[in-house]
Amino acid sequence: MTGKEFTDNLQAFLLLRNEPLHKVGIIGANESLSKHLETATLKLFGLWIDFVNLRAPDYTSTEKALKKQFGTPKEDASLRDLTINSLFYNIHSRQVEDFTEMGVEDLEKRRIRTPLSPNKTLEDDPLRALRAIRFAGQLNF
Repeated sequence: MTGKEFTDNLQAFLLLRNEPLHKVGIIGANESLSKHLETATLKLFGLWIDFVNLRAPDYTSTEKALKKQFGTPKEDASLRDLTINSLFYNIHSRQVEDFTEMGVEDLEKRRIRTPLSPNKTLEDDPLRALRAIRFAGQLNF
């Protein structure tokens, strides 16, 4: 399910519960700007939340860019820029899920680290280095 499809279903659920609805924003994919997936964004209970489908690695020998392929939570977590940005919240169990098995510990230890090797992570998207610096600054790591 794409982020847009999820937010459409979420809006229908909120409507049934008489909760306030907000406009869904769509940030389109833009390969030239290292933005490989479409993202839906929605303000929910006062917080802006981004929704995007789970992705899987699918590289060809001639193409380094990540293709749009649906994946599992574990595959998606391994492709995130940072371990602390690869945590999932399971709404059914109300538990944080750490498929990299590093994210919770890194958050507790205030450590910035990539799920895969830094070379692989930065090769896929060099802007991840700037996001790591931004996270470190915002979280006082």
